Amino acid sequence: MAASEFAEWVRHFETERDRRAAGPDPSWESGARLAPAVQASIRRFQLGEDGDGADLIAKADAAGDPHYAAAVRLFEDEEHNHARLLARLLEAGGATTLTGHWSDTVFGRLRRSAGLRAELLLLMVAEVVALRYYRALRDGTDDPLTSEVARRILADEERHVPFHCARLRTSIAELPRGARRPLLAGWRLLLLGAGLVVAADHGRALRRLGVGRGRFVVDVTRSAGPVVAAILGTHPPRVPGEAAEPAAAAPPALSRRR
Repeated sequence: MAASEFAEWVRHFETERDRRAAGPDPSWESGARLAPAVQASIRRFQLGEDGDGADLIAKADAAGDPHYAAAVRLFEDEEHNHARLLARLLEAGGATTLTGHWSDTVFGRLRRSAGLRAELLLLMVAEVVALRYYRALRDGTDDPLTSEVARRILADEERHVPFHCARLRTSIAELPRGARRPLLAGWRLLLLGAGLVVAADHGRALRRLGVGRGRFVVDVTRSAGPVVAAILGTHPPRVPGEAAEPAAAAPPALSRRR
């Protein structure tokens, strides 16, 4: 992808950063009513959002496109804000954050050992799963503060998927034609595996939010089609699944479809 197109992403991320800074935080003082299963689930997702992103930033720098590197830094800033929002939500509900979990450790090691292309593919697994999870949290909770936090995070995640698709589209195109679809078929299997793991580990919370384990896995795997099409260039980069709200200042080529 041309550097000028990632410059557009930089402008978009900066617009979102400025909008976020100008607006108020959620009303933490109202408190949060978190069912035990949902609270435990949020603690796990908060830990996953709380990585430092240093390895991805270093790989983006090494890729040689300063606009892309700048956009990755802004993306990581949004991820850190997600961790902050979830930590404040847990605090409002009388809970603490986790200091570690085996799944986060394994995922972090895999990402650090990978090159940029492989790390982005792994990251896209997490992002697509997160789309369905935060939609469930937004729509299934009866707690207004939880719903508001989930809505804010989901709006960001829906932009992150086409952002990573944009970079992967160029990266996958560098591979021999015969290797592209097998690689993405493997990615689909990895996404299915991740969906199954999350459904098993967070099943009680998902049921509390009105989403059964099977429905969660089906929705996650169905999201793979638009992602693969965007990466292969057979469909413009777009958000898989349901959009939370209209795109705010989104790049024209990445406008959402319901």
